[in-house]
Amino acid sequence: MEVGNHRKYLIRTFFKNYLELNRTEAEERETVESIRNGVEFKGANLWILIFAIFIASLGLNVNSTAVIIGAMLISPLMGPIMGVGLSVGLNDFELMKRSLKSFLVATLFSVMTATLYFLFTPLDEVQSELLARTSPTIYDVFIALVGGLAGIVALSTKEKGNVIPGVAIATALMPPLCTAGFGLATGNWLYFLGAFYLYFINSVFISLATFIGVRVMRFQRKQFVDKAREKLVKRYIVAIAVLTMCPAVYLTYGIVKETFYQSAANSFISTELQFPETQVLSREISFEKREIKVVLLGKEIPEDQLALVRSKMDRYKLHDTKLVVFQGMNQNGTMDISNIRTLVMEDFYKNTESRLLAQREELDSLHSVLAAFSGSGQVDARMGQEMKVLFPEVRTISLSKSLQLNVDSARTDTLTFAIVGCGKKPSHTEKNKMEQWLKARIGTEKLQLILLD
Repeated sequence: MEVGNHRKYLIRTFFKNYLELNRTEAEERETVESIRNGVEFKGANLWILIFAIFIASLGLNVNSTAVIIGAMLISPLMGPIMGVGLSVGLNDFELMKRSLKSFLVATLFSVMTATLYFLFTPLDEVQSELLARTSPTIYDVFIALVGGLAGIVALSTKEKGNVIPGVAIATALMPPLCTAGFGLATGNWLYFLGAFYLYFINSVFISLATFIGVRVMRFQRKQFVDKAREKLVKRYIVAIAVLTMCPAVYLTYGIVKETFYQSAANSFISTELQFPETQVLSREISFEKREIKVVLLGKEIPEDQLALVRSKMDRYKLHDTKLVVFQGMNQNGTMDISNIRTLVMEDFYKNTESRLLAQREELDSLHSVLAAFSGSGQVDARMGQEMKVLFPEVRTISLSKSLQLNVDSARTDTLTFAIVGCGKKPSHTEKNKMEQWLKARIGTEKLQLILLD
């Protein structure tokens, strides 16, 4: 019995020495003061946030992860979010009001700044870094919760190290706000709602983590002389916390369901749709439509065997899910074009109109550049008539652009060549006159005139 008690004592001592989170009163006051100071969004803090949003928007625009990380390090956005969690943990209603106000101001300015940037930027192509912020997953919830816990524990220590910057990067609050601004600027409400959804989930769970950390570390709660007022304040705090958490819990429940559904569907495909002479070419899982689409290549699977596969879907909790199978080859080993064509057409129509417009604009731009270098946009009948009046001896003219490299300076310039065929050789004065006229007519100072007899 004594040996058992001694063992329990050693275990408790070990955990107390290594995992104890309680802090001294001085450390606690410093932590609370640090979070309170980060809550306010006025003057310098607000300007820093605006500049950080510009940097993050640019990073998303050019698909630069390094730029996005830099913007997250600059951003002071976590201050009011942790302030909300701290206020709930300390029963501090005044701090909660300040934190929520600052949170709304910071969110509004962030979205407005990102929207203005994406309204005027010439780069409007949707990049992978931007698309990654349009649909939250269960992993985003875990990252926000664990990141928030790491943040409040780090703030409660004197040597914070690089934990706070790391939390700012991991929880990724700014990129979703920039993506929401992109959605508003382009009129894409799905991007806006998805990104704002991710931002809201992250914010709520960082606040929840801060609240949990404050309670676990037993921070001193605010004391009221008037007990009636204390009860009223607690009711207000609980009401606001519940109103904030209910949508987050509901949305998180939806994320969890979708994650489980995706996992079950992938497990079903990997286990039940594996055949000796057939392989899965592609798969598409839709939680909203309760539909699984797969493309099979190889020997065609008989319909009765597919019916047997469909009967096993309930084992994977894929109730009311429709399985659509496209088979790329028939029994003779020849390609079944109709099935593949159906799938290709479905994928084609999923391309957004903005994507097609961007490709069209890119082609127009390339055509313009090609026309400029070939000279097709400059040599026309009108130019020929003007030359016939000014220089009667001219018979033919051709224009083209080329790159000229200066070997000594390694500088590259664009040079226009004008090749003119004449009935008789013009004089030196006529040649200079022709060269000056061509420069003015074409609009370039760098022109090389070549005369052909």
